[in-house]
Amino acid sequence: MYKSFFDPMPKVVAHRGDSAHFPENTLHAFESAYAMGVDVIETDVHLSKDGEVVIWHDPTLDRNTNGSGMIEEHTLAELKKLDAGYTFTKDGGKTFPFRARGVQLCTLREALKACPAQRFNVDLKSKGEAIVDAFIEVVKEEHATRRVVGASFHLSNLRMLRNKEPRIQTSITTKEVIPLLALEKLHLLRHKPTKHPIVFQVPVRQWGIEVITPHFITTMHARGAIIQVWTINEEEEMRRLYQMGVDSVMTDKPELAIKVATELGLRTRK
Repeated sequence: MYKSFFDPMPKVVAHRGDSAHFPENTLHAFESAYAMGVDVIETDVHLSKDGEVVIWHDPTLDRNTNGSGMIEEHTLAELKKLDAGYTFTKDGGKTFPFRARGVQLCTLREALKACPAQRFNVDLKSKGEAIVDAFIEVVKEEHATRRVVGASFHLSNLRMLRNKEPRIQTSITTKEVIPLLALEKLHLLRHKPTKHPIVFQVPVRQWGIEVITPHFITTMHARGAIIQVWTINEEEEMRRLYQMGVDSVMTDKPELAIKVATELGLRTRK
């Protein structure tokens, strides 16, 4: 299916699926993004009480369901009873079009099965060996090692993932970005390709620093790095970043990003 996650290079990454039109991180949002032809779906996972890899962003259930409490304190069966479309609204709370429509939390396995030719960027939100092992098991059993990238803000998760299953590509986390960024700003990074591609998933600016600049892109590309920028929802900013040379844009508006990338000749229509 894919020689690797980055062949062909993804340009449009749908943040939590088609979250502009459907409840985020649900099969409805994923299937819509899949149907429109996005390159990658970005999503997040936690480990349920009974060890299932469940897709959800927040550590708690309160923001997007009719339930409450920590997701890791519930079994999958308990989570499946909740309404994952309960709070979704496109008109500031006047209507809730997906409430009581049977929208459930889903597992990573279900998402991989529902979108069999789709690449996924998966952020491991839980911390520890248990979620790393469960994540690897699902990805391998679904024969998805070439279409999944593992991400996490927990460096320990990434180190374990890299050691346990090097066939699964990972991005680098904040603690790894900071020293590279500091060296780049000081013009001390040599233009030397690394053995394995470094995958940056970064904002345009952070900590009062302009992260994405022409020099950053040139320097990191010379080292074989891949630069993905989040979360970009304005057309003008998408266009500016693509023209500057970033590899991928993560967005809540994948239809718009597809339009911009296609108009710039960076992506062919599917």
